[in-house]
Amino acid sequence: MKIWLKSLITLMAIGAIAACGGEKSSSGEIAEQKQYKWKLVTSWPKNFPGLGTAPENFAKLVNDMSNGRLSIKVYGAGEIVPGFEVFDAVSQGTAQMGHAGAYYWKGKMPASPIFTALPFGLNAQETNGWLHYGGGIELWRELYKPFGVIPFAGGNTGVQSAGWFKKEIKTVDDLKGLKIRIPGLGGEVMKKLGAVPVALTGGELFTSLQSGAIDATEWVGPYNDLAFGFYKVTDHYYASGWHEPGAMLEFTVNEKAFNELPKDLQTIIEVATRAVNQDMLDEYTARNQTALETLKNKHGIEAKTLPPEVMKALKQASEEVIAEQIAADPTFAKIMKSYSAFQQKVAAYHKISEVEYYNNREL
Repeated sequence: MKIWLKSLITLMAIGAIAACGGEKSSSGEIAEQKQYKWKLVTSWPKNFPGLGTAPENFAKLVNDMSNGRLSIKVYGAGEIVPGFEVFDAVSQGTAQMGHAGAYYWKGKMPASPIFTALPFGLNAQETNGWLHYGGGIELWRELYKPFGVIPFAGGNTGVQSAGWFKKEIKTVDDLKGLKIRIPGLGGEVMKKLGAVPVALTGGELFTSLQSGAIDATEWVGPYNDLAFGFYKVTDHYYASGWHEPGAMLEFTVNEKAFNELPKDLQTIIEVATRAVNQDMLDEYTARNQTALETLKNKHGIEAKTLPPEVMKALKQASEEVIAEQIAADPTFAKIMKSYSAFQQKVAAYHKISEVEYYNNREL
């Protein structure tokens, strides 16, 4: 039985005891319940749709499930630390928790992008399967262990968009010299094809496009892209995010703070992260198409796909980048061995199930 299912059963048992009116412990005394107040820092604008509301939903769920014993206050990017410093803040104890994307820590841990998304890799459903039933979460926690940080799956946006571009992309040559905001290994792939990847947080994207500091950006998908108003400063929108087929976000917890919690509150965190992880994917699944219709009908934006020639070049470059990372970093190689084996197996099944079903649905 998996950890989160055990946790749910434990939590139900705790709730049943509480419902009985707080029966006495074996010592005959009613234990005084200590209250904990935590800070949760994020890489997103506060209350931003999906990304920003997920940690807020998590905090409320934890508060409700713990009957107020664990209170978590959420801070947006820049309120305590910048968006790219969330991991360090959690590691150092500035905040007990964080919500961000693992690929932001590539400079610290070259293997970390695997736990967000790999170009042409696992989608959201497959990533959840690998993490929770294929050994992925254990490898993730092993990677973060030296920093005193415990990662949990923190939501998934599903297949992202390829991005917003000021000029049309017709051939691979159109990528040369292109200044594009794209993190993780997707940025390394673009660099290999002559583009210039730029690291920017979400809050910097619109003004950077507007000023000409960048020529293009990927962000998330229609739901979030509409909210940022990229349609006001770019003309070309490409769907099918080859670089992030299932962008997994993360909740990070300071290990020392987590270990100081009683078992029932640790269980609540386990269960609440699993709930919010699925809830975010549900939200993006429901909202993206509505937002895409608004982009088309109200703002005249047509979602296009990159030409096959460009997509083939991106796939080849992706394979080269991943091979280079495997050769350069034993930890990356170890994690990729697990990831690739899972992808190979699940892809074989999905070819005769998911893919076949989608094809049949179009008949």
